[in-house]
Amino acid sequence: MNKDILCLYYSRTGHTKFAMEEIAAALDCECVEMRDRVDRDGAIGWLRCGLDAMRRRTRAMEPFDTRRALQDYRLVILGTPIWAGRCSSIARGFLKRRGLEVQNIAYVVVHGSEELYKDVCDQMDQYVGHPHVADVSLRIGSAGYHFWRDEFIRNVTNYMTAEN
Repeated sequence: MNKDILCLYYSRTGHTKFAMEEIAAALDCECVEMRDRVDRDGAIGWLRCGLDAMRRRTRAMEPFDTRRALQDYRLVILGTPIWAGRCSSIARGFLKRRGLEVQNIAYVVVHGSEELYKDVCDQMDQYVGHPHVADVSLRIGSAGYHFWRDEFIRNVTNYMTAEN
C-alpha cells in the first residue's frame, strides 16, 4: 500500500465515492469518506446542498480516521461533488478547518453537467495556502470519464515519482 497518498472525499449520491474508490485502488492508497451532521437526503437535502454551497456555508464535520496524521501524507487527493457551481460545503469545511495541515493537494471534482469546473479547484486553493499539484473534472457515465480518470492517475503517479 502507498502510505504517502490519502484519498479523502465526500459523496452525497455515491458518484464521488465511486470515482475516488477507483482512483484509490489504482494508486493503492488509503481512501476515507468525510461526513457532516446534516441530513442531505432527498429533495430537501439537495436544496440544502445548493444553498450551503451558494452561501459558502460550512457545518460541523463528523470526525474521520486516517492511518496517519494529515501532515504526514505527501499528497492528499480531495474528492468533492459540485454543488451550485462550487465545491461541496463539506469539502470547503475540511479545507477551512484543516487545509493548512496538508503538504500537497490534488482535486477530483465530480459533476453532472458538461462544464469542466476548473475554476473550482483554484477557489479551493485559497484554503491551503499553495496551488494544487493535479486536478480532474469527472462526469460519471460520460464518454471521456475513463480517459480523464486515467490521465489524473498518471499525473499523480508522475508527481509522486518526481518528488522522490
